[in-house]
Amino acid sequence: MDDTSVKVDRATRDRLKTLAGGQPLKDYLADLAKREEQERALDTATAAFRRVIAEPGLLDRFDTDFGGLPAPAASNTSRAA
Repeated sequence: MDDTSVKVDRATRDRLKTLAGGQPLKDYLADLAKREEQERALDTATAAFRRVIAEPGLLDRFDTDFGGLPAPAASNTSRAA
């Protein structure tokens, strides 16, 4: 992929370089864009999930259709006091 330039003021460039640590700024910005895309996708999925579970009776129907949550596994391990 061909490279291009983005103009930012020196203060912003310096902040980005600091955030990038030793990573090349080009790579850091690519990673930053990918993380932002993932965050937005997660926000969209979370909003959709909240809309769905807000539907009255949905969780009860889910439990009826799928048997609800499994019982917690019995644990034989001791817990420290």
